[in-house]
Amino acid sequence: QVHLVESGGGLVQPGGSLRLSCVASESIFSAYTMGWFRQAPEKQRELVATFTGGGSTIYPSSVKGRFTISRNNAKNTVYLQMNSLKSEDTAVYYCRARGLRNDNVYWGQGTQVTVSS
Repeated sequence: QVHLVESGGGLVQPGGSLRLSCVASESIFSAYTMGWFRQAPEKQRELVATFTGGGSTIYPSSVKGRFTISRNNAKNTVYLQMNSLKSEDTAVYYCRARGLRNDNVYWGQGTQVTVSS
């Protein structure tokens, strides 16, 4: 069982920045792809950034150029740097690990990001 713990959320003004962190309970990056998702009230959970199995990154157009996913293998940590935040970025942000060679999927508990003046 892999445990993921997110942190770094909070209240930020429009145009501001936040960096989210997701710490895994064990070294999993070689066996799992890591990604960030978000869910706003009454909306479906959506992808905001992910690594592919080959190590490249994918972003939807809504965040491309503003959000950056990165990782520190030694710390078992994935980051999401969010810049130029907008009110529509307000959501609970979740970290996800998906198995490369199996169907295992693990989610963190989420961290709230609120963009408001």
